[in-house]
Amino acid sequence: MKVQVTETALIRPSTAPFPDDHTLALSHLDNDHSLNVTFRYLRAYVNRTTTDRNPFQVISSAIATALHHYYPLAGSLRRASDGRYELLCQVDQSVPLVNASADCTLESVNYLDDPDMNSVEQLVPDPSPEETLLNPCTLQVTVFKCGGFTLGAAIHNALCDGLGATQFFCMAADLARGVDQIKFQPVWDRAALLGPRNPPRAEGPVREFLGLEKGFIPYKQDVGLVVRECFYVEDECLDQLKSLLFEQCGLGLTTFEILGAYIWRAKVKASKIPGDEIVKYSYLMNIRKIVKPPLPPGYWGNGCVAMYAKVSAKDLIEQPLWKTAELIKKSKSNASDEYVRSFIDLQELHYEEGITAGKGVSGFTDWRHLGHSAVDFGWGGPVTVLPLSTNFLGSMEPCFFLPYSSSSTGRNKGFKVLVSLRETAMPAFKEEMAKFSRKEFEI
Repeated sequence: MKVQVTETALIRPSTAPFPDDHTLALSHLDNDHSLNVTFRYLRAYVNRTTTDRNPFQVISSAIATALHHYYPLAGSLRRASDGRYELLCQVDQSVPLVNASADCTLESVNYLDDPDMNSVEQLVPDPSPEETLLNPCTLQVTVFKCGGFTLGAAIHNALCDGLGATQFFCMAADLARGVDQIKFQPVWDRAALLGPRNPPRAEGPVREFLGLEKGFIPYKQDVGLVVRECFYVEDECLDQLKSLLFEQCGLGLTTFEILGAYIWRAKVKASKIPGDEIVKYSYLMNIRKIVKPPLPPGYWGNGCVAMYAKVSAKDLIEQPLWKTAELIKKSKSNASDEYVRSFIDLQELHYEEGITAGKGVSGFTDWRHLGHSAVDFGWGGPVTVLPLSTNFLGSMEPCFFLPYSSSSTGRNKGFKVLVSLRETAMPAFKEEMAKFSRKEFEI
Protein backbone atom coordinates (compact mmCIF):
# COMPACT_ATOMS: atom_id res chain seq x y z
CA MET A 1 0.00 0.00 0.00
CA LYS A 2 1.32 3.40 -1.03
CA VAL A 3 -0.28 6.64 0.06
CA GLN A 4 0.12 9.92 -1.80
CA VAL A 5 -0.65 13.24 -0.13
CA THR A 6 -2.36 15.79 -2.38
CA GLU A 7 -2.66 18.76 -0.04
CA THR A 8 -3.01 19.84 3.56
CA ALA A 9 -6.02 22.12 3.94
CA LEU A 10 -6.42 24.42 6.94
CA ILE A 11 -9.99 24.00 8.16
CA ARG A 12 -11.35 27.01 10.04
CA PRO A 13 -14.66 27.24 11.92
CA SER A 14 -17.47 27.94 9.45
CA THR A 15 -18.39 31.05 11.45
CA ALA A 16 -16.11 32.87 13.88
CA PRO A 17 -16.83 31.47 17.37
CA PHE A 18 -15.25 34.41 19.28
CA PRO A 19 -14.14 38.00 18.56
CA ASP A 20 -10.77 38.18 20.35
CA ASP A 21 -7.76 36.02 21.15
CA HIS A 22 -7.90 34.38 24.57
CA THR A 23 -6.59 31.47 26.63
CA LEU A 24 -8.51 28.58 28.18
CA ALA A 25 -7.47 26.72 31.31
CA LEU A 26 -7.23 22.94 31.20
CA SER A 27 -8.17 20.69 34.09
CA HIS A 28 -5.70 18.89 36.33
CA LEU A 29 -6.80 15.65 34.64
CA ASP A 30 -5.92 17.12 31.23
CA ASN A 31 -2.47 17.97 32.61
CA ASP A 32 -1.69 14.50 33.95
CA HIS A 33 1.91 13.73 32.94
CA SER A 34 0.88 10.37 31.45
CA LEU A 35 -1.42 12.23 29.01
CA ASN A 36 1.41 14.31 27.58
CA VAL A 37 1.17 12.32 24.33
CA THR A 38 -0.49 12.55 20.94
CA PHE A 39 -3.04 9.77 20.51
CA ARG A 40 -3.26 8.45 16.94
CA TYR A 41 -5.97 6.24 15.47
CA LEU A 42 -8.11 5.75 12.38
CA ARG A 43 -11.59 4.78 11.27
CA ALA A 44 -12.08 2.94 7.96
CA TYR A 45 -15.25 3.35 5.88
CA VAL A 46 -16.59 1.29 2.98
CA ASN A 47 -18.25 3.22 0.15
CA ARG A 48 -21.16 1.21 -1.22
CA THR A 49 -23.07 4.18 -2.67
CA THR A 50 -23.40 5.10 -6.33
CA THR A 51 -23.20 8.83 -5.67
CA ASP A 52 -20.10 10.84 -6.47
CA ARG A 53 -19.83 12.54 -3.09
CA ASN A 54 -16.21 13.28 -2.30
CA PRO A 55 -15.28 12.11 1.23
CA PHE A 56 -12.67 14.85 1.66
CA GLN A 57 -15.10 17.60 0.70
CA VAL A 58 -17.92 16.19 2.84
CA ILE A 59 -15.75 15.72 5.90
CA SER A 60 -13.89 19.03 5.60
CA SER A 61 -17.20 20.91 5.39
CA ALA A 62 -18.62 19.01 8.37
CA ILE A 63 -15.45 19.57 10.43
CA ALA A 64 -15.60 23.32 9.71
CA THR A 65 -19.19 23.54 10.95
CA ALA A 66 -18.49 21.41 14.04
CA LEU A 67 -15.45 23.55 14.89
CA HIS A 68 -17.77 26.47 15.54
CA HIS A 69 -18.88 24.51 18.61
CA TYR A 70 -15.56 22.76 19.37
CA TYR A 71 -13.26 25.65 18.47
CA PRO A 72 -10.62 24.77 21.14
CA LEU A 73 -9.60 21.83 18.93
CA ALA A 74 -8.08 24.41 16.58
CA GLY A 75 -6.17 26.18 19.37
CA SER A 76 -2.50 25.82 20.35
CA LEU A 77 -1.06 24.35 23.53
CA ARG A 78 1.55 26.20 25.55
CA ARG A 79 3.02 25.99 29.02
CA ALA A 80 1.68 28.41 31.65
CA SER A 81 3.83 29.88 34.41
CA ASP A 82 3.12 26.91 36.70
CA GLY A 83 4.33 24.41 34.09
CA ARG A 84 0.87 23.18 33.17
CA TYR A 85 -0.64 23.37 29.71
CA GLU A 86 -3.10 26.07 28.71
CA LEU A 87 -4.83 26.55 25.37
CA LEU A 88 -4.30 29.66 23.25
CA CYS A 89 -7.29 30.41 21.01
CA GLN A 90 -6.76 32.86 18.15
CA VAL A 91 -9.20 34.33 15.67
CA ASP A 92 -7.47 32.82 12.60
CA GLN A 93 -6.94 29.35 14.10
CA SER A 94 -7.45 26.17 12.07
CA VAL A 95 -7.21 22.38 12.04
CA PRO A 96 -4.90 20.83 9.40
CA LEU A 97 -6.72 18.25 7.29
CA VAL A 98 -4.54 16.13 5.00
CA ASN A 99 -6.03 15.02 1.67
CA ALA A 100 -4.49 11.73 0.48
CA SER A 101 -5.13 8.71 -1.74
CA ALA A 102 -4.10 5.05 -1.54
CA ASP A 103 -3.12 2.88 -4.53
CA CYS A 104 -5.24 -0.14 -3.49
CA THR A 105 -8.73 -1.11 -2.38
CA LEU A 106 -9.78 -1.58 1.22
CA GLU A 107 -10.76 -5.17 0.41
CA SER A 108 -7.21 -5.92 -0.79
CA VAL A 109 -5.89 -5.00 2.68
CA ASN A 110 -8.71 -6.89 4.44
CA TYR A 111 -10.36 -3.62 5.50
CA LEU A 112 -7.36 -3.02 7.79
CA ASP A 113 -8.62 -5.72 10.15
CA ASP A 114 -5.10 -7.11 10.61
CA PRO A 115 -2.90 -4.68 8.72
CA ASP A 116 0.80 -4.36 8.25
CA MET A 117 1.36 -1.84 11.04
CA ASN A 118 4.23 -0.12 9.25
CA SER A 119 2.25 0.61 6.08
CA VAL A 120 -0.87 1.71 7.97
CA GLU A 121 1.19 4.46 9.60
CA GLN A 122 0.77 6.38 6.34
CA LEU A 123 -2.95 6.79 7.02
CA VAL A 124 -2.63 8.87 10.20
CA PRO A 125 -0.72 12.14 10.69
CA ASP A 126 2.40 11.85 12.82
CA PRO A 127 3.31 15.41 13.85
CA SER A 128 6.52 16.22 15.71
CA PRO A 129 6.26 17.32 19.37
CA GLU A 130 6.61 20.95 18.28
CA GLU A 131 3.96 20.58 15.57
CA THR A 132 1.63 18.90 18.04
CA LEU A 133 1.69 21.89 20.38
CA LEU A 134 0.98 24.27 17.50
CA ASN A 135 -1.76 22.01 16.08
CA PRO A 136 -2.89 19.57 18.78
CA CYS A 137 -5.53 18.19 16.41
CA THR A 138 -4.47 17.08 12.91
CA LEU A 139 -6.67 14.94 10.66
CA GLN A 140 -6.26 12.99 7.42
CA VAL A 141 -8.72 11.63 4.86
CA THR A 142 -7.29 8.91 2.62
CA VAL A 143 -9.46 7.69 -0.27
CA PHE A 144 -8.86 4.17 -1.61
CA LYS A 145 -9.38 2.98 -5.20
CA CYS A 146 -12.69 1.36 -4.26
CA GLY A 147 -14.09 4.70 -3.05
CA GLY A 148 -13.77 3.69 0.59
CA PHE A 149 -11.71 5.88 2.85
CA THR A 150 -10.08 6.27 6.23
CA LEU A 151 -10.26 9.17 8.65
CA GLY A 152 -7.05 9.37 10.65
CA ALA A 153 -6.66 11.54 13.74
CA ALA A 154 -3.67 12.68 15.78
CA ILE A 155 -4.98 14.51 18.87
CA HIS A 156 -2.96 15.60 21.88
CA ASN A 157 -4.40 13.82 24.90
CA ALA A 158 -4.43 17.05 26.94
CA LEU A 159 -7.30 18.32 24.78
CA CYS A 160 -9.66 15.40 25.34
CA ASP A 161 -9.91 11.68 25.87
CA GLY A 162 -11.31 9.17 23.39
CA LEU A 163 -14.90 9.78 24.49
CA GLY A 164 -14.48 13.55 24.12
CA ALA A 165 -12.98 13.21 20.64
CA THR A 166 -15.77 10.83 19.61
CA GLN A 167 -18.29 13.42 20.80
CA PHE A 168 -16.77 15.94 18.36
CA PHE A 169 -16.65 13.46 15.48
CA CYS A 170 -20.27 12.43 16.12
CA MET A 171 -21.37 16.04 15.80
CA ALA A 172 -19.41 16.45 12.56
CA ALA A 173 -20.86 13.19 11.22
CA ASP A 174 -24.42 14.24 12.12
CA LEU A 175 -23.89 17.56 10.33
CA ALA A 176 -22.56 15.73 7.26
CA ARG A 177 -25.78 13.69 7.14
CA GLY A 178 -27.91 16.80 7.42
CA VAL A 179 -28.94 16.36 11.07
CA ASP A 180 -29.70 19.90 12.21
CA GLN A 181 -30.46 19.26 15.88
CA ILE A 182 -27.37 19.25 18.07
CA LYS A 183 -27.67 16.63 20.83
CA PHE A 184 -25.97 18.83 23.42
CA GLN A 185 -23.74 21.86 23.49
CA PRO A 186 -20.07 21.23 24.31
CA VAL A 187 -19.09 22.19 27.84
CA TRP A 188 -15.57 23.48 28.65
CA ASP A 189 -15.44 24.86 32.23
CA ARG A 190 -12.65 22.41 33.04
CA ALA A 191 -10.87 24.17 35.86
CA ALA A 192 -14.14 24.68 37.75
CA LEU A 193 -15.63 21.21 37.25
CA LEU A 194 -12.44 19.24 37.92
CA GLY A 195 -10.39 21.62 40.04
CA PRO A 196 -8.66 20.88 43.36
CA ARG A 197 -10.37 21.11 46.73
CA ASN A 198 -9.58 23.85 49.21
CA PRO A 199 -7.42 22.83 50.90
CA PRO A 200 -6.22 20.02 48.60
CA ARG A 201 -5.64 16.60 50.17
CA ALA A 202 -4.46 13.44 48.44
CA GLU A 203 -5.43 10.36 50.40
CA GLY A 204 -6.20 6.67 50.04
CA PRO A 205 -5.31 4.37 47.12
CA VAL A 206 -3.91 7.20 44.98
CA ARG A 207 -0.89 7.35 47.28
CA GLU A 208 -0.46 3.58 47.02
CA PHE A 209 -0.08 3.54 43.25
CA LEU A 210 1.46 6.89 42.37
CA GLY A 211 4.80 8.28 43.52
CA LEU A 212 7.08 11.23 42.83
CA GLU A 213 10.09 11.00 40.54
CA LYS A 214 11.09 14.34 39.05
CA GLY A 215 12.50 14.00 35.57
CA PHE A 216 11.09 10.51 34.98
CA ILE A 217 9.33 10.34 31.61
CA PRO A 218 7.33 7.11 31.24
CA TYR A 219 7.52 7.17 27.45
CA LYS A 220 11.32 7.38 27.32
CA GLN A 221 12.09 4.14 29.12
CA ASP A 222 14.73 1.96 27.51
CA VAL A 223 12.78 -1.17 26.60
CA GLY A 224 14.25 -1.50 23.10
CA LEU A 225 12.24 -1.60 19.89
CA VAL A 226 8.49 -1.96 20.49
CA VAL A 227 6.45 -3.92 17.92
CA ARG A 228 2.71 -4.49 17.50
CA GLU A 229 0.74 -7.65 16.72
CA CYS A 230 -2.96 -8.54 16.45
CA PHE A 231 -4.25 -11.68 18.16
CA TYR A 232 -7.70 -13.19 17.73
CA VAL A 233 -9.74 -14.30 20.72
CA GLU A 234 -12.40 -16.89 19.98
CA ASP A 235 -15.46 -16.95 22.22
CA GLU A 236 -15.15 -20.72 22.65
CA CYS A 237 -11.65 -20.42 24.14
CA LEU A 238 -12.64 -17.55 26.38
CA ASP A 239 -15.79 -19.29 27.60
CA GLN A 240 -13.84 -22.42 28.51
CA LEU A 241 -11.27 -20.39 30.46
CA LYS A 242 -14.09 -18.56 32.28
CA SER A 243 -15.65 -21.88 33.27
CA LEU A 244 -12.36 -23.25 34.57
CA LEU A 245 -11.69 -20.15 36.67
CA PHE A 246 -15.25 -20.15 38.02
CA GLU A 247 -14.78 -23.75 39.17
CA GLN A 248 -11.63 -22.68 41.02
CA CYS A 249 -12.83 -19.52 42.74
CA GLY A 250 -16.59 -19.13 42.25
CA LEU A 251 -16.18 -15.50 41.25
CA GLY A 252 -18.13 -13.83 38.46
CA LEU A 253 -15.15 -12.50 36.50
CA THR A 254 -15.50 -10.38 33.36
CA THR A 255 -13.78 -10.81 30.01
CA PHE A 256 -11.68 -7.70 30.70
CA GLU A 257 -10.51 -9.15 34.03
CA ILE A 258 -9.81 -12.68 32.82
CA LEU A 259 -8.20 -11.95 29.47
CA GLY A 260 -6.43 -8.92 30.92
CA ALA A 261 -4.91 -11.11 33.64
CA TYR A 262 -3.85 -13.73 31.09
CA ILE A 263 -2.19 -11.21 28.77
CA TRP A 264 -0.59 -9.26 31.63
CA ARG A 265 1.03 -12.43 32.96
CA ALA A 266 2.11 -13.50 29.48
CA LYS A 267 3.71 -10.11 28.77
CA VAL A 268 5.65 -10.02 32.03
CA LYS A 269 6.75 -13.64 31.63
CA ALA A 270 7.88 -13.12 28.02
CA SER A 271 9.71 -9.91 28.93
CA LYS A 272 11.68 -11.70 31.66
CA ILE A 273 10.94 -9.01 34.24
CA PRO A 274 12.96 -9.64 37.45
CA GLY A 275 10.82 -11.41 40.05
CA ASP A 276 11.21 -8.77 42.75
CA GLU A 277 10.09 -5.93 40.48
CA ILE A 278 6.61 -4.51 41.09
CA VAL A 279 4.51 -4.51 37.94
CA LYS A 280 1.26 -2.61 37.45
CA TYR A 281 -1.91 -3.22 35.45
CA SER A 282 -3.33 0.15 34.37
CA TYR A 283 -6.69 0.99 32.81
CA LEU A 284 -9.00 3.97 32.52
CA MET A 285 -12.19 4.41 34.52
CA ASN A 286 -14.86 6.77 33.17
CA ILE A 287 -15.59 9.17 36.04
CA ARG A 288 -18.24 11.31 34.36
CA LYS A 289 -20.99 9.81 36.53
CA ILE A 290 -18.79 8.88 39.48
CA VAL A 291 -17.91 12.42 40.53
CA LYS A 292 -20.37 14.44 42.59
CA PRO A 293 -22.07 16.23 40.99
CA PRO A 294 -21.77 14.24 37.73
CA LEU A 295 -20.15 15.99 34.80
CA PRO A 296 -22.64 17.53 32.35
CA PRO A 297 -23.39 15.50 29.18
CA GLY A 298 -21.58 18.01 26.96
CA TYR A 299 -18.29 17.80 28.88
CA TRP A 300 -15.61 16.69 26.44
CA GLY A 301 -12.35 17.06 28.36
CA ASN A 302 -10.54 14.15 29.95
CA GLY A 303 -13.21 12.40 31.99
CA CYS A 304 -11.29 9.29 32.99
CA VAL A 305 -8.67 8.50 35.61
CA ALA A 306 -6.16 5.69 35.63
CA MET A 307 -6.85 2.76 37.95
CA TYR A 308 -4.16 0.30 38.99
CA ALA A 309 -3.55 -3.19 40.24
CA LYS A 310 -0.02 -4.11 41.31
CA VAL A 311 1.93 -7.20 42.29
CA SER A 312 5.49 -8.50 42.12
CA ALA A 313 6.50 -10.08 38.82
CA LYS A 314 7.24 -13.36 40.63
CA ASP A 315 3.78 -13.54 42.23
CA LEU A 316 2.09 -12.58 38.97
CA ILE A 317 3.70 -15.48 37.14
CA GLU A 318 3.35 -18.06 39.93
CA GLN A 319 -0.05 -17.36 41.50
CA PRO A 320 -3.27 -18.87 40.09
CA LEU A 321 -4.70 -16.85 37.21
CA TRP A 322 -7.95 -16.26 39.09
CA LYS A 323 -6.06 -14.43 41.83
CA THR A 324 -4.72 -11.95 39.27
CA ALA A 325 -8.17 -11.51 37.74
CA GLU A 326 -9.56 -10.97 41.23
CA LEU A 327 -6.88 -8.36 41.87
CA ILE A 328 -8.04 -6.44 38.80
CA LYS A 329 -11.68 -6.81 39.86
CA LYS A 330 -10.96 -5.49 43.36
CA SER A 331 -9.12 -2.47 41.95
CA LYS A 332 -12.40 -1.26 40.48
CA SER A 333 -13.74 -0.72 43.99
CA ASN A 334 -11.33 2.21 44.31
CA ALA A 335 -13.36 4.17 41.77
CA SER A 336 -15.14 6.87 43.76
CA ASP A 337 -15.54 10.61 43.98
CA GLU A 338 -12.90 10.63 46.73
CA TYR A 339 -10.41 8.77 44.53
CA VAL A 340 -10.93 11.26 41.69
CA ARG A 341 -10.66 14.28 44.00
CA SER A 342 -7.51 12.87 45.62
CA PHE A 343 -6.03 12.27 42.17
CA ILE A 344 -6.75 15.90 41.24
CA ASP A 345 -5.41 17.19 44.56
CA LEU A 346 -2.22 15.19 44.09
CA GLN A 347 -1.75 16.99 40.78
CA GLU A 348 -2.27 20.31 42.57
CA LEU A 349 0.18 19.56 45.37
CA HIS A 350 3.01 17.78 43.55
CA TYR A 351 2.71 18.40 39.79
CA GLU A 352 6.22 19.84 39.42
CA GLU A 353 7.72 16.95 41.40
CA GLY A 354 6.91 14.42 38.71
CA ILE A 355 3.84 12.35 39.60
CA THR A 356 4.20 8.90 38.05
CA ALA A 357 3.19 5.26 38.34
CA GLY A 358 6.82 4.46 37.55
CA LYS A 359 8.16 1.71 35.33
CA GLY A 360 6.64 -1.71 34.87
CA VAL A 361 3.20 -0.40 33.81
CA SER A 362 1.07 -2.37 31.34
CA GLY A 363 -1.82 -0.30 29.99
CA PHE A 364 -5.09 -1.99 28.97
CA THR A 365 -8.18 -0.50 27.37
CA ASP A 366 -11.39 -1.92 25.90
CA TRP A 367 -12.61 -0.35 22.64
CA ARG A 368 -15.29 -2.92 21.86
CA HIS A 369 -18.25 -0.86 23.05
CA LEU A 370 -17.30 2.81 22.65
CA GLY A 371 -19.98 3.72 20.11
CA HIS A 372 -17.66 4.24 17.15
CA SER A 373 -20.51 3.14 14.83
CA ALA A 374 -22.26 6.45 15.51
CA VAL A 375 -19.53 8.32 13.60
CA ASP A 376 -21.40 8.04 10.28
CA PHE A 377 -20.65 10.71 7.66
CA GLY A 378 -23.24 9.29 5.26
CA TRP A 379 -21.54 6.04 4.25
CA GLY A 380 -22.47 4.09 7.35
CA GLY A 381 -20.39 3.64 10.46
CA PRO A 382 -16.72 2.63 10.30
CA VAL A 383 -16.02 -1.01 9.51
CA THR A 384 -12.69 -0.91 11.35
CA VAL A 385 -11.32 1.20 14.19
CA LEU A 386 -7.60 0.95 14.77
CA PRO A 387 -5.37 2.70 17.35
CA LEU A 388 -1.77 3.32 16.34
CA SER A 389 -0.33 4.78 19.53
CA THR A 390 2.22 2.82 21.54
CA ASN A 391 2.42 5.38 24.36
CA PHE A 392 -0.66 5.21 26.55
CA LEU A 393 -1.57 5.16 30.25
CA GLY A 394 2.05 5.55 31.30
CA SER A 395 2.91 2.42 29.33
CA MET A 396 5.03 1.94 26.22
CA GLU A 397 3.45 -1.47 25.66
CA PRO A 398 -0.36 -1.00 25.78
CA CYS A 399 -3.01 -3.55 24.87
CA PHE A 400 -6.30 -2.73 23.13
CA PHE A 401 -9.37 -4.97 23.01
CA LEU A 402 -10.95 -4.30 19.58
CA PRO A 403 -13.96 -5.56 17.61
CA TYR A 404 -13.39 -7.43 14.37
CA SER A 405 -13.86 -5.43 11.21
CA SER A 406 -17.54 -5.64 10.32
CA SER A 407 -16.59 -6.20 6.65
CA SER A 408 -14.26 -9.13 7.31
CA THR A 409 -15.49 -12.62 6.54
CA GLY A 410 -15.02 -15.74 8.62
CA ARG A 411 -14.75 -14.04 11.98
CA ASN A 412 -17.86 -13.19 13.95
CA LYS A 413 -17.40 -15.00 17.25
CA GLY A 414 -14.99 -13.14 19.44
CA PHE A 415 -12.74 -10.11 19.05
CA LYS A 416 -9.09 -9.19 18.61
CA VAL A 417 -6.42 -7.71 20.82
CA LEU A 418 -3.73 -5.37 19.55
CA VAL A 419 -0.63 -5.84 21.69
CA SER A 420 2.46 -3.62 21.78
CA LEU A 421 5.50 -5.33 23.25
CA ARG A 422 9.27 -5.09 23.16
CA GLU A 423 10.53 -6.95 20.11
CA THR A 424 12.72 -9.34 22.12
CA ALA A 425 9.67 -10.60 24.06
CA MET A 426 7.19 -10.98 21.20
CA PRO A 427 8.14 -14.55 20.12
CA ALA A 428 7.62 -15.91 23.65
CA PHE A 429 4.40 -13.92 24.01
CA LYS A 430 3.08 -15.35 20.73
CA GLU A 431 3.58 -18.84 22.14
CA GLU A 432 1.55 -17.93 25.23
CA MET A 433 -1.27 -16.69 22.98
CA ALA A 434 -1.00 -19.84 20.87
CA LYS A 435 -1.54 -21.86 24.06
CA PHE A 436 -4.67 -19.82 24.69
CA SER A 437 -5.97 -20.64 21.19
CA ARG A 438 -5.22 -24.33 21.78
CA LYS A 439 -6.98 -24.16 25.16
CA GLU A 440 -3.80 -25.21 26.91
CA PHE A 441 -4.45 -22.92 29.84
CA GLU A 442 -1.98 -22.55 32.68
CA ILE A 443 -4.33 -21.51 35.45
